Amino acid sequence: MDLMLAGAGAMGSLVIGLFFLRFWRSSRDRFFLYFALSFLTDGGHRVYASLTPGMNEDSPFHFLLRLLSYCLILWAIAAKNWRRSDAGK
Repeated sequence: MDLMLAGAGAMGSLVIGLFFLRFWRSSRDRFFLYFALSFLTDGGHRVYASLTPGMNEDSPFHFLLRLLSYCLILWAIAAKNWRRSDAGK
């Protein structure tokens, strides 16, 4: 049951990443690219974590991948808002 739920989470993250990648290709807005990279990183991490037997989720490697994924989202939001505030001056 654990592998099935991990697979569903990985599939969800990868599909969302592909949707954001499609939006980036049509608009060329870096916001969508950062979100796509974040979700694709998260999906790849979930696949790797579920296929590696005996891998402990408390290792620094897992935390660094999650941190990278969340920092990409934060950077996308911050960069989008910085550009908007600079344009109004």
